[in-house]
Amino acid sequence: MENDLRNAAETLKKGGIILYPTDTIWGIGCDGTNEKAVEKIMALKKRQDEKSLIILLDDTRKLDDYVAEIPEIALTLIEIADKPLTIIYPGAQNLARNVIANDGSVGIRIVQDEFCRKLIQQTRIPLVSTSANFSGLPWPVSFHKIDPEIVRSVDYVVKYRQDDRSHGKPSGIIKLGVRGDVQVIRE
Repeated sequence: MENDLRNAAETLKKGGIILYPTDTIWGIGCDGTNEKAVEKIMALKKRQDEKSLIILLDDTRKLDDYVAEIPEIALTLIEIADKPLTIIYPGAQNLARNVIANDGSVGIRIVQDEFCRKLIQQTRIPLVSTSANFSGLPWPVSFHKIDPEIVRSVDYVVKYRQDDRSHGKPSGIIKLGVRGDVQVIRE
């Protein structure tokens, strides 16, 4: 894992994109503050610009860096979640423009996965995470289900957990409003 962490971190710092395991499914990632790197991911996935991307962080204390005002219920939801949970927050800040949705919101997940946590800690960047598939196609349930074109198109492919055959599932998604209103997007 250490070699993968070092190589992935170096790739991210140079503005590259990586293919990596997360606490849900395999993802394509980059520095969430680097607009050009985000453009590379959008082009690779053949994804429209108006679709926003998820950001991974390693600690709830970092939310203040990327969300202008955190609704009170957010920390409670993170604490009680029994599976990976992405929360869409209003008032995104300090991120690449093309990571933020048209309404100014951003989806953020606090990861529990050891590899992701260490990578975020080592790079000190918010990590983009989007499923390792072409837009509109089913997400891959394991590394071996990822389209070979995607594998060839990224700048670095993490070797750690490639042989894991467990079937990953995307996170739940909840959207929070500034007044604490909650909307379940995906369970």
